[in-house]
Parts: sequence; structure tokens; C-alpha cells
Amino acid sequence: MIRRLFIFIVVLILLAGAVAGAGFFWLQTAYTASSHTDTDKIIVIERGSSVASIARQLQEEGLIQYARVFRLGIRLIADRRPLQAGEYRIPAQASAAEIASILKSGEQVVHKTTLAEGLSSIQIVDLLRDEPLLAGKIETVPPEGTLLPETYHFHRGETRTEILRRMRTALDDVLSELWATRAADLPFSTREEAMILASIVEKETAVEAERELVAGVFVNRMKKGMRLQSDPTVVYGITRGAGPLGRPLSRGDLDAETAYNTYRIDGLPPTPIANPGRASIAAVLNPAKTDALYFVADGSGGHAFAKTLDEHNRNVRAWRKIQRDN
Repeated sequence: MIRRLFIFIVVLILLAGAVAGAGFFWLQTAYTASSHTDTDKIIVIERGSSVASIARQLQEEGLIQYARVFRLGIRLIADRRPLQAGEYRIPAQASAAEIASILKSGEQVVHKTTLAEGLSSIQIVDLLRDEPLLAGKIETVPPEGTLLPETYHFHRGETRTEILRRMRTALDDVLSELWATRAADLPFSTREEAMILASIVEKETAVEAERELVAGVFVNRMKKGMRLQSDPTVVYGITRGAGPLGRPLSRGDLDAETAYNTYRIDGLPPTPIANPGRASIAAVLNPAKTDALYFVADGSGGHAFAKTLDEHNRNVRAWRKIQRDN
């Protein structure tokens, strides 16, 4: 009797083992089988989601066939790394195992925002506020000339203030790098003054090849004690960076008494008038060696440079003729 009972128990154990082995084999096969999705898909896993809720979400979005297979695979087959919240790209035909690996990796979809050179801090803040994939509020606008315009990469849900922090850090790094290699005979002595002049150069020309020459003109004028007479400073005195003026400058604008009107003040205005890019900062720290003291638009998108006032006046007349003809 005892012998029969022992044999029965052994048989049960063997059957249970066989069933368990077959079940595990089926689970492993189902967990690693390719899905039937034919295109890549984006999925967003919210913070605080459980494995069960993630499994249901994957099934509802058609990325896996069985939520239970995903849950059991996570528990019995996958490594112990947790699933991470975020936005992920799931490739076509990815298996449940591959999806789990992606969600454990934390390698989220990368987005980017390009903040152009010459924007004011108000304009940069407005652009970041309009970016729907960023999170959080911006309580205060950073001071002018403290942000480095560039293309910044981010993940969905990253905060707007974090982008601003990265922009400030990037500017500090670039300015430190370029300041160490500045020319010896510059007519300014602080980084703050360099940023003010760089912002003026940034607003004066969009032609990269001209930046060092424009900087050279302003450096020459400062050395001679001449006023900078830069139209963009007049505009900033009116708008304070809120946006474009939307009209040509008038004689009244040029005569207006503002802290930024370089037709009326000596030297540099009190703050930058925009956020200059690396090229403009580099230009004012190592300006072109030139005898030019004047420049005016030439109708081609660039400028005509002059050493004397008579030559400059001829260039101005030529520019005004182009304006009239157009």
C-alpha cells in the first residue's frame, strides 16, 4: 500500500513538473515571439504606472497580444530592472520581451527645440511656454544676454526651467572658453560688456562672414570715443525685447532719450539687447583688424563698409536709392 502511494506521489510530481515545464516553455515562446505590428509606434508610460496597468496599456494599443504573458514574463523571465516611465518608440514586430527591455532601458524618444540667435529672453520664454512637450511654469524671465541660443534636446515632460538652466550653463561654458582667448587690446574689460557688444553685433548682421568685421567697426568706434549709433539698440529701447518694432525707425526714435539709444548715449547700453550666439561672442572677443568706422545695408543682405564719413554717406545714398526703387 505504502509502495503504491509512493509511486502515485512520484507520478504526480513528474506530471506537475512536465506541466510546469510545458507551461514555462509556452510562456517563453509567447514572451519572445514577434508581434504583428507593421510600423513603429510611440507609447507614453505615465509615472507611477504598475506592471499590470502597463501590460493592459500595451495590449490596448495593439503592441502585445496578451497582457498576462507580459506580466508573467516580467516576473519569471526578464531581469530585475524596473519598468521606467517616459515616452518610448516601439519598433515594428517587437516582442513582449523586446518591449520590456526598451521600457527598462530608460532610452526615451528625444525631442528638440531650436532657439535662434538674437532672440530676446522674453521671446525665448514665450517659445518654451508654447512647447507642448515641456512641463512646468516659468515664473520669471531671465536677464537679457544670459542664455545661449542653440538646439536643445529633451524628453517629454522635462521642465521649461530645466531648459533655461541648461541655456545659462551653456552660455557660461562658451563665454569662459572664448574669454580665455580674447584679443589683448579690446576697449572693454568685463564679460558683461562683451555680451552687450555681442548682442549688438548679433542684431546688426545675420551674415556670418560679416560678424568679425561688424565687431571690428564697433571696437574702432569705442576706441575713438565715437557713439555706436546702432539702430537695434534704439529698437530695444522702445520694445524692451517684447517683439519686432513693426515699422521703420523715425527721426523721433533716433532722437529719443532712452538708456539704450546709442545715438544719444556714449559707450555701451546698460544691458545686452538680445541673446547672442557663439559666433557673435567670438567676433567681439577677436574682432577683425579693419580701418572701417561705418557700415550700412547694401541691398544684398549684407553691408557696405567705409573708412570715412564721405564714403559712408555715398553708401547711404546708394542704399536709399535701392529702398526707393523697391
